[in-house]
Amino acid sequence: MSQTYDIEGFNAELIAAGLIVPTTIKGGYGRGAVFEDILERFDALVMRNAAGDGAEHVTFPPIVARQMIEKLGYLDNFPQLAGSVHSFFGDERRARELSERVASGERWEDLLDITEVMLLPAACYPVYPMFSGLLPEGGRLVTVKNWCYRHEPSDEPTRLQSFRMREFIRVGAPEAVEAWRDGWRDRAFVLLQGLGLPVQSDVANDPFFGRVGKMMATSQREQRLKFEIMVPVISLENPTAICSFNWHQEHFTGKYGIRQNSGATAHTACLGFGLERCTLALLKTHGLDPKQWPAEVRAQLWP
Repeated sequence: MSQTYDIEGFNAELIAAGLIVPTTIKGGYGRGAVFEDILERFDALVMRNAAGDGAEHVTFPPIVARQMIEKLGYLDNFPQLAGSVHSFFGDERRARELSERVASGERWEDLLDITEVMLLPAACYPVYPMFSGLLPEGGRLVTVKNWCYRHEPSDEPTRLQSFRMREFIRVGAPEAVEAWRDGWRDRAFVLLQGLGLPVQSDVANDPFFGRVGKMMATSQREQRLKFEIMVPVISLENPTAICSFNWHQEHFTGKYGIRQNSGATAHTACLGFGLERCTLALLKTHGLDPKQWPAEVRAQLWP
């Protein structure tokens, strides 16, 4: 059966099947029970595959200190994606004014003020301060599953403002970190290919902002610091990235004083599975009813 690829048609099919629930928020739809089951089963498969690595399991909330976002340069590189949390700090008079403006349909956001937190843009960010100081011999490996936010409102079902990432973060000697990233790129390709997904891999770059960002993106690609695994979901010509592999070199370790056991500055790398995107790739490839999926795929997800 030949596949057809279009955003509106796929979105409508997902809604009709009860897999996603539309809301008034672009890139903020709800997930039905079957969608969530597939997502959780896929995450469990990844964790079984990684069980022998001995990663430390950590969980963080979907908010991060504003100071961290500033320190890591996120607002320099990705201001278009940032989500800032604001709240009300006024007195009763200002509260009444706020209520009156809302009731009359007027703008009211100027009555709010900035808080100390922002929405978490990348699952790995809260991990790096954990590594500060001298690392144990061999470095460390941590895994997280976090909700992330990026301001990319879209009707495209694979481009969400709020989504989940399963990430593994490695810190240690440069050669060990690079080898770990490249090894996991191969492992993830085999894992996803084993689920019947038409995967392909290529060098990639982050969506840096502005003219300077274009130069940074070119440098990132030339140094082969980022790879992605992609699957056609809403376009055959422009497949969707469902997994990424990033070598940060000293970007995080330099800011947090993270050193190898020898005293030299460590390097970090991370890999991330976009859990909603992996779920959508499975649905697009095998159909909207997982009970009808190939037996070899079901055996891996529902062992």
